[in-house]
Amino acid sequence: MKKGWKIVTIVLASLVALQFVLCLIMAEKLVKYSLQPERGIINKDLSGERAWMDTLYHTTDWFDELVRTGQMRDTTIMDYRGKSRLQGYYCPAVQPSKRTAVIAHGYTSSGLGMTHIARMFRDSLGFNVVLPTHYGHYASEGDAAQMGWFDRFNLEKWSALAHDLFGDTLQVYHGISMGGATVMMASGDELPPYVKGIIEDCGYTSVEDEFGSVFETMGLSRIVFLMGSSMTRVRYGWGFREASSLKQLEKSTLPMLFIHGDADDFVPTEMVYRCYDAKKQGYKEIWLGEGSKHGYAYIDHPAEYTAKVREFLEEHVY
Repeated sequence: MKKGWKIVTIVLASLVALQFVLCLIMAEKLVKYSLQPERGIINKDLSGERAWMDTLYHTTDWFDELVRTGQMRDTTIMDYRGKSRLQGYYCPAVQPSKRTAVIAHGYTSSGLGMTHIARMFRDSLGFNVVLPTHYGHYASEGDAAQMGWFDRFNLEKWSALAHDLFGDTLQVYHGISMGGATVMMASGDELPPYVKGIIEDCGYTSVEDEFGSVFETMGLSRIVFLMGSSMTRVRYGWGFREASSLKQLEKSTLPMLFIHGDADDFVPTEMVYRCYDAKKQGYKEIWLGEGSKHGYAYIDHPAEYTAKVREFLEEHVY
């Protein structure tokens, strides 16, 4: 009898150990899939970004002409830890301007992926523009996406560079998707006095919420998700729950325009309302792009988007 129970105990312990190992393997795959995707992080070939500029943003000729005439320039900075070199672009306004936009791109994109927004700020709104490429993405050094959490510190480094390049100008942060989360996360920090307003477009409430909604559809268990968060903390210094736009927005005081597509199912539209509600201080406003999916509000409604941004800036930032 005792021998039988011993065998049962060994079998059960083996099954538990096997399940634990399988969960670890799945968690490892989750972290790699999430933070080290092939596009943009592992494969840093910019031809895909150029294709987006051609077919979706229609900014290739605009960008290339600015490069040819020496107005759009490539530059680098060291990240906030002083360990990794980050790449980006900057360009002065059409006419000398006291306004600068620092524009944050989304997950697996680059500064080139925000040229449509840069064109809006520069050509329509009279801004100097700075287009950072986030840590780990394309020409910037780093081996994993930081999902906005540590990117916010690098954004402040780019903001300081913009101040050096363009002088004592009023600055506005703008970001789409992960870039939207980045600027919301930055909004809760003590920013330089020249940063006067923030525009976020389809950013997520937290990495925990965003990854949770995506991986729930993949059928991953909660324990795998938690293991993945723990792995991320050990390797990169932050966890999924910690990386929260909501917590940072609670401390935000700057005027903020929240933009989202009302047909967004990647960063669900309901997240914009939670972000809006989390901000307790300072002016805030929501604008929804009708029928727009994730990241498409400007592409679908360029005139209306530009008019809304202009109105927000003129009434609440300048």
